[in-house]
Amino acid sequence: MPVGVPKLPCDIPDDDDEEEEGEEATWVDLYDRLYRERALFLFKELSAETANHLVGLMIFLNIDDSTQEQFLFINSTGGGVMHGIAVHNAINFVIPDVHTFCLGVAASMAAFILAGGSPTKRIAFPNARVMIHQPTSTFIQGYLEEVIMDMDLVLKLRAEIANFFVQKSGKPFWMVYEDMERDAFLSPEEAKAYGIVDSVGVPERKKKRKEQKGY
Repeated sequence: MPVGVPKLPCDIPDDDDEEEEGEEATWVDLYDRLYRERALFLFKELSAETANHLVGLMIFLNIDDSTQEQFLFINSTGGGVMHGIAVHNAINFVIPDVHTFCLGVAASMAAFILAGGSPTKRIAFPNARVMIHQPTSTFIQGYLEEVIMDMDLVLKLRAEIANFFVQKSGKPFWMVYEDMERDAFLSPEEAKAYGIVDSVGVPERKKKRKEQKGY
């Protein structure tokens, strides 16, 4: 059985050298090929490496062609708060719209990223789940002064993230803050009512193609 990431043939244009007749295409990793189509993936825990990878890709694709929309597929249990904020900010920084899709689970900071997609272009697929809760700190250790400073930062981040969901949901701050005090798992329909996604199910374009084919 094949091991590792599959490779696909890809014609990479070369401005300096004309392609010789019979020249073989370059083989690239599956994900490299998908990146060229503006398809990005958050399929693991949000670490510094994962966040930097996604941010770098979004900015590069923005520089390469700012007219092509980007598509971020999410199946993640979340991770570092600041890593999630970095990806969220990158979505708002790049010029093209960024579609966000929840395929399996978007929990914690992954839900924050999902909700940060371009308006009307945030989708949760059937049977997916979205989970929101208050961010916690992983740095509360050491001297008392450091612990107090860290707690102050966590409380500020909690308020900022809660305010973001308040804006998206239209609910009062106290209600959102209370919901986030525990792990709140939402169905796609509940996530839509909460303003985290805009629609449930497959994109409209796919529905239209099915209708045209008579499925």
